Amino acid sequence: MAAKQKRIALMGFRSVGKSSVTIQFIEKQFVDSYDPTIENTFHKNLKIKGQEYALEVVDTAGQDEYSILPQSYYISVDGYVLVYSVNSRKSFDVIKIVYDKLLDMKGSSNIPVVLVGNKNDLQNDRVVSVDEGKKLASEWNVKFLETSAKEYQTVNEVFIQIVSAIERAEGGGTPEKQGGCSIS
Repeated sequence: MAAKQKRIALMGFRSVGKSSVTIQFIEKQFVDSYDPTIENTFHKNLKIKGQEYALEVVDTAGQDEYSILPQSYYISVDGYVLVYSVNSRKSFDVIKIVYDKLLDMKGSSNIPVVLVGNKNDLQNDRVVSVDEGKKLASEWNVKFLETSAKEYQTVNEVFIQIVSAIERAEGGGTPEKQGGCSIS
């Protein structure tokens, strides 16, 4: 069975950890230094329930409420990981604007999305509650996860969930319902 090609974009406000989540997933390492991302693309194979996926992961530049999203972010992207930081109210507010822009550009509400609250290792600095994240994901009818790129918590699960959301949107069933997964 041939690998299914899927293009996934990570989007969110600057400094929320999009690059850290991406690099943890791709290379299994946490990068502590921070250089603002212009845009990077990474490749990784992911096997879910016997189906091989060739993922192209686009780590986008940080968005704000005034960002104009490039056409490449919505023409050839199969699914979106929308990331905010649990210690930044601004990043949570901006992710709602980014989602609304995606809806406008895609012209559909059936967009494969996973909402991710990153930096949940910073409990003492938390300003966005788990319940707020769950409530927003419920309003959007998408999966919600909290993660810590630093501590490698649920990082792989983010990508399993977005691939599953893409498959559901494309009518291909949900791989997470069929048995184990592996990452190579």
